[in-house]
Amino acid sequence: MSWIDWVVLTCTILFIVVYGIYKSRGSKNIDSYLLGDRSLPWYHVGLSVMATQASAITFLSAPGLAYSDGMRFVQFYFGLPLAMIILCVTFVPIYHKLRVYTAYEFLEQRFDLKTRAFTAFLFLIQRGLSTGITIYAPSIILSTILDINSTYTTLFIGSVVILYTVYGGTKAVSYTQMLQMSIIFCGMFLAGFMVVKLLPDSVGFTKALAIAGKMDKMNVIDWKFDLNNRYTVWTGIIGGLFLQLSYFGTDQSQVGRYLTGSSVGQSRMGLLMNAMLKIPMQFLILLIGVLVFTFYQYQKPPVFFNTYELNKIENSSYAAEFKDRAQDFDLAFADKNLKVIALENALNNEQGITEASTAVKNANENLKQKRADALAVMKKNDKDADLDDTNYIFLSFVTKYLPKGLIGLLIAIVCMASMGSTASALNSLASTTSVDIYKRLINKTGTDLKYLNISKLTTLFWGVISVGMALFASKLGNLLEAVNILGSLFYGTILGIFLVAFYFKAIGAKAVFYAAIATEILVFIAYKYDWMAYLWLNLFGCVLVIVIGFLLQAIFKPTENIKIEKQD
Repeated sequence: MSWIDWVVLTCTILFIVVYGIYKSRGSKNIDSYLLGDRSLPWYHVGLSVMATQASAITFLSAPGLAYSDGMRFVQFYFGLPLAMIILCVTFVPIYHKLRVYTAYEFLEQRFDLKTRAFTAFLFLIQRGLSTGITIYAPSIILSTILDINSTYTTLFIGSVVILYTVYGGTKAVSYTQMLQMSIIFCGMFLAGFMVVKLLPDSVGFTKALAIAGKMDKMNVIDWKFDLNNRYTVWTGIIGGLFLQLSYFGTDQSQVGRYLTGSSVGQSRMGLLMNAMLKIPMQFLILLIGVLVFTFYQYQKPPVFFNTYELNKIENSSYAAEFKDRAQDFDLAFADKNLKVIALENALNNEQGITEASTAVKNANENLKQKRADALAVMKKNDKDADLDDTNYIFLSFVTKYLPKGLIGLLIAIVCMASMGSTASALNSLASTTSVDIYKRLINKTGTDLKYLNISKLTTLFWGVISVGMALFASKLGNLLEAVNILGSLFYGTILGIFLVAFYFKAIGAKAVFYAAIATEILVFIAYKYDWMAYLWLNLFGCVLVIVIGFLLQAIFKPTENIKIEKQD
């Protein structure tokens, strides 16, 4: 990067951190530290909810996923608007009326302490591990720019986030996220504009999408019902609905965002803002990846986008063999490029489009094979080499082709997105640990100052754990899919527990507790043996908790029903 980019990157991140610390000064008790005194307006809530979900993984991995797999991932979010409506009607008013710090406090009132503790434990495992992935994402950026191992950049970024989250609590998180999302929207729009500008003069926005479509990258909608297909309309609406319900309704990293709302109405408006903006935002981010794909049909892409791994093979004893395979890749690209131009001409003349499209697809398959041959040499040199470079595609494009200043801004955006989502996660982990574990099980009569200090210590603790997890995240493949797979292993069970609490009054504490344990075991078995695509695990887990709960309740002695007051 140029010195201008370094100035933009450094100043943007520094300004965000200082602004968040300044706005959050004066947290003197646990209510202020964990929930910002429940005083924030709806737009704060909405942007904070979006920023918590839209981590660096979204802006780093989503364009790479679209580059390699097309637009079909957008279907993952089709269940989100319906989930937001359900949450606004049910979860939000109950949480506000009970004035809970965490979602899991409610479970003790409905069931018992062990059910609350077990659900909190499931959340802590899932969120603690996934937070490591969100820390790792921006470390890829700095490691690529500086050409050093991602271990060092992971430690640096993790330390920065831990610093301002421990100091400022949820207000620091919320204020920084509001500013982050404003900058992110502007930066991503500029990135999309610049991709189109860099295309050949004969290829505009519409033509770029048409070429990508002929190469199966505009596969937005898939109506086929298939349990083994990860991304269809049905997995998005049904499986995605249950995932989003669990994530936004029972995951403290999100519940803590809308509990900061000054009223039920403000929290609801914040969630509805997310419902309206999330799918269009994700669509546009994926679309940038498709445009980058079209750009690389005219401009030769590197044989491998991860420069760190590329440098290792180029300085090894296999360098000559790898160079030969790379030359084969270059020749295959030249052949494909000619066929892409022929497809462009066919689209202009509206003749021979089918034949030209088939020729391009065949040439593209040949290019993929040449790339696979080169990667085989990399694997021969280092059996532990990371051969999934989808997380590096957009980053590589940004650093090589965008103008000075904009590079620094876009890299700052990815770093800020990671900082925002990581800070939310650490804040939620601290809330759950200090309120559901320490305050409830260890010290029930502590002072406000004691609980405040414990909250800060647990934030630091989970920060260290998450950084440790981040050091292993390179083995997980595409980060966007990895974090959603990890969530799907736990969210169905957690959601099932909450739905029983809200709607199935006949099921008591003992039945739901053992049903949840049995369900979690079955979910892991289903994932291990690949019974279904991972999004369906959310529905699978949720239904199992309810069904097994009813069966166990019939065996156990009936318990007195516990009713929840209807909200006004």
